[in-house]
Amino acid sequence: MIDKRVCSRLYMWAEMFRKNSFRKANDKKSKPMSATRIKVDSADPESFPKGKVDFKVVDGITEEMIALQQEEDENEAMQDMARYTRRIRRRMGLTQDEFARRIHVSRETIRNWEQGKRCPTGAARALLRVLDKMPERALRILT
Repeated sequence: MIDKRVCSRLYMWAEMFRKNSFRKANDKKSKPMSATRIKVDSADPESFPKGKVDFKVVDGITEEMIALQQEEDENEAMQDMARYTRRIRRRMGLTQDEFARRIHVSRETIRNWEQGKRCPTGAARALLRVLDKMPERALRILT
């Protein structure tokens, strides 16, 4: 059951927001917010709201452009994983050699992960997540 005082307070805040009372008195540029309700029929594309999509640009996108964007996204994901791996190792205060020895992989593997040449998959990725959350316990179990 909801307390009536809470409801009245929420109603008061909603009214203040609706009347734009939260706006600063000296802020002349801000405009009150308004809500617009629309009905959309999924079977009728004409009922969809008109947006700011430039269909000429969308139609001009080629397969090569899509492939290039996918490649850029994959490279960015590899670099994110490299930073993640490096952050975990540094937070544990280990060198690449020590880290590789403790998790039973080669030093080259760690170097490739941290340089973004390779990406840990499967069990290695799961181990990195465990090392990120509970490094002491994970290392104790691995030894």
